[in-house]
Amino acid sequence: MLIISCLTVSATRTITVSVSNPINSVRTDQPVVISLQPYGEVRSALVTLNGQEIPCQLDDLDQDESFDELCFLVDLDKKKKKEYTVTLYDTGEPRSYPARVFTEMVLRNTSDKKLTKNNQNNFIESITVRGDAADAYHIQHHHGVDFESELNGIRIYFDARQTLDLYGKFQKRLELKDTQFYTNDEQKAQGYGDDVLWVGQTFGLGAFRGWDGQKPTHIEPVRSRTQRIISYGPLRTIVELVDRGWQLPTANSQQPTVVNMTIRYTQYAGHRDTDVDVFFNKDVADYRFSTGVINVKGSEEFSDKKGLRACWGTDYPSTDTTKWKRETVGLAVLVPQKNIVSEEPANKDNYAFVMKVTDKKMAYKVNYTSANETFGYHTAKEWFDYLEAWRKEVDSPVVVNVKEGY
Repeated sequence: MLIISCLTVSATRTITVSVSNPINSVRTDQPVVISLQPYGEVRSALVTLNGQEIPCQLDDLDQDESFDELCFLVDLDKKKKKEYTVTLYDTGEPRSYPARVFTEMVLRNTSDKKLTKNNQNNFIESITVRGDAADAYHIQHHHGVDFESELNGIRIYFDARQTLDLYGKFQKRLELKDTQFYTNDEQKAQGYGDDVLWVGQTFGLGAFRGWDGQKPTHIEPVRSRTQRIISYGPLRTIVELVDRGWQLPTANSQQPTVVNMTIRYTQYAGHRDTDVDVFFNKDVADYRFSTGVINVKGSEEFSDKKGLRACWGTDYPSTDTTKWKRETVGLAVLVPQKNIVSEEPANKDNYAFVMKVTDKKMAYKVNYTSANETFGYHTAKEWFDYLEAWRKEVDSPVVVNVKEGY
C-alpha cells in the first residue's frame, strides 16, 4: 500500500524528464537517475506519468544529510519515448513505496563461529576494522553485507578477499530478510532459496582484486577496511566497501604506493545484474588490477572477446558436501574494453581479466543466474544467449533528457 506523507510541502521546482528507448527491444525497470545538484536543497519528490504517481527514491550518496540523486524506474516499448513530470520540494519527507530491494548488515550475537541460525537482530549500518583485525570474516552474521532484488541475492565477505557469494532463488521475490542467507529446513520446505556457490580464494562473481604481474591479489595489506550501507531502497540499494591505506601490489620495478579505494555496489529492482563502481583517491594508471568469475568445476566458458566473460557449471556450494546438493549456476562479468589490458587464459580457479584504471575510477557489471529459478535460465545456451542480449541493452542505455519547468 502506498503511504504518502501528510506534511504540508511547498514546491520548489518542476522538471520534465523525457526517456526514450533507442533499440528495438522492450525495456523494463530501466533506471533513470537525476542529479539534484542544480536544484538546491531537496527534501521530498513526486514523479508522475500521465498524472499517475510512480515510485521514486532520493539518495544521499556522500552521507551529509542532503539528497544528491533522484532515481525512478521506467518501462518502455520498442523505440518508444515517455515523458515524466518530477516535482521537487524543499520541505517534507520522502514518500514511502513498497520495497523491491533489500539490504542488511548484522553483528553476530553469539561467539559460535558455526552459527547458521537466522533472525539475528543486531542490525548495523557501517563497520570498520583495522587491517590487523584477527578475524573480520566472523564479525558479521552471513560474513558481510548482503543485498538483493527480486531476482538475485548477494553477500560480500568482510575480509581481504571481498568476494561476492551468491544466493539462488526458486521464486521471484525478496527473501533475505527472512533467511538472512541461511535457509532453515522449514523455509526450504516453503520454497526459499539458499547459498549456491563455493568461492574459496577465487573471484567468485566479479570481485575486484589487485594484480602482481602474474596473478590476482587480495586487498591487503590495508590500514582499515569498512563496509557500509548507503541506501536501503525501495528501488535500488547501494552498499560500499572502503579500503584505506591499501598497499598496491607491484610488478617489475614499480614503486610501492598506498591508496584509498571505495567500491560501490548498486542493485536495482527488477535486475539480476549489479553495477560495480570503483574509486581511488590517487592516480593508479600505472598499476594493474583484475576481476573475473570463478571457474566452476567442469564449467563451460563463454567470451565475446569484447569484455563479456561468463561460465555455466555445477559444483557443491560448500566444502561440507554432506549437507548440500550440487548447484548449477551461470556467472558473468562485463568490463568496458577501455579498461581491459588482457583476457587471461582460464586456469583451475578463474576466468580473469587484467585491467587498468584511468581518471581514478572505473565501472563494470556482474550478473548471475541459478538453475533453481522457475523464472530464469536452465542451460548454458539459454544463459549465453541471454548475456548477448543483455550486452546489447547495456551498450544502448535509455536516453534521458531533462527540461526545466518552473
